[in-house]
Amino acid sequence: MSLAASPRVIVIPDPGCARGATLESLAAAALAGGADCIQLRAKGLPASAVVALGRRLAAACREAGALFFVNDDAVAALACGADGVHVGPGDTGPADARRLLGERGLVGVSVYTDDDLEAAHAAGADYVAVGAVYPTSTKAIAVVGLDGVRRLRAKTRLPIIAIGGVGAANAAAAVAAGADGVAVISAVCGARDPEAATRELCLRVSAAVSARG
Repeated sequence: MSLAASPRVIVIPDPGCARGATLESLAAAALAGGADCIQLRAKGLPASAVVALGRRLAAACREAGALFFVNDDAVAALACGADGVHVGPGDTGPADARRLLGERGLVGVSVYTDDDLEAAHAAGADYVAVGAVYPTSTKAIAVVGLDGVRRLRAKTRLPIIAIGGVGAANAAAAVAAGADGVAVISAVCGARDPEAATRELCLRVSAAVSARG
């Protein structure tokens, strides 16, 4: 995946922080708002349910011209026809994910340290997610801040996706620090109008990428 082709706005639908919306309705709102990637995070669901849900989301993403990733599970990603998988510590290793998906599948890797980044490079990752960039209640991970984005940006030519506490108000700063896109949960799922929140986020990220050149 080239820098130009990497997603700018990845939405991870989470009904847990939504106002009564379902995972699929959140994904639909995000796609309508211009998200160019949906990432399915479905911890606790049986494998068959993940694949069935993934197939529906993959079809919706194809229709919208967006990418579709499955979190953690390369086997499920392959089974539901996803464009790729995103893996982190404790999940299927990035090298194993690459072997399962082949060269046509996209592999994203969460990185927190230089060693994580080296492993992502060695596995042939297509992009890396760096975070938490800002404090977040969605997931208990350390905050690396904008300095963490800058530090890892200096060490890789892979696309960087900023995650963790990112929203319309601070996405531009993450891009200015070196991110090529953002991944969000509560900024969209917790919004009163998820479609409008996605649209605003897309505008802010696009403008920041253009300003950075």
